[in-house]
Amino acid sequence: MKNLKFISIILILSGVLFGQTPNGLEIIEKTYNRPTSKTLEANLTMVLENARGVQRVREIKQFTKDFGEVEKKLMIFRKPKDVKNTTFMNWSFDDGREDQWIYLPALKKIKRISSDSDSDYFMGSDFTYDDLGDRHPSEDTHRLIGEETIDGNDCYIVESIPLDEENMYSKTVTWIIKDKWIGYKKEFYDEDEEFLKQLNLVKYEEFDKVIVLSEVKMKNEQNGHSTIMRLSDLVINKTIADNMFTERMMKRGLR
Repeated sequence: MKNLKFISIILILSGVLFGQTPNGLEIIEKTYNRPTSKTLEANLTMVLENARGVQRVREIKQFTKDFGEVEKKLMIFRKPKDVKNTTFMNWSFDDGREDQWIYLPALKKIKRISSDSDSDYFMGSDFTYDDLGDRHPSEDTHRLIGEETIDGNDCYIVESIPLDEENMYSKTVTWIIKDKWIGYKKEFYDEDEEFLKQLNLVKYEEFDKVIVLSEVKMKNEQNGHSTIMRLSDLVINKTIADNMFTERMMKRGLR
């Protein structure tokens, strides 16, 4: 009898240690800390489409580098002519801080994006400046609200509510693929808790243990406008000079 009790205790402990479903915070932390490359260089195509189906296409060169405590990203617009050499730079720190700048060649001026401008939309797209950064798990409370299989992908569903009451989103709901820890779908709700927009993963690419989200689509469900972000000609772990991510390079652009 004692042996049976001992075996039962072991089985219960095994279930707790090895079979327990992670909570919302743990799922978001695993997604946030997913392995990434040291550097990434790619061409980025941004397709803007209004509710009538009229499209505008913008071509961008993107550089990303992990410096350890901070990840830096530089986006240089190449086409069309009216936005050529506009440059956006983002620094995402491990503690959740974000520093962002934009260079407007017509004004020959670099503007630092303040926290008050986080909810502004980036270059006519459906992505805010805050969406373009790496939101730290500590900025929200997270709750696992379910599980679902979508297109053959087993997903956790996590509801995240911003701690900052001034945030433009009342909450987001994210479907995260269990075995890859990448977001497959994300819903954004406005300040009135109305469904505002949805982000969908269209395509991803795997490089050894590194997964790169190479195409995503954001659609505003309230006005019908959408934005596709598509990466091509991806190169990872190529040497990129540290001084690529400076205000001087923002003004210089691509030669």
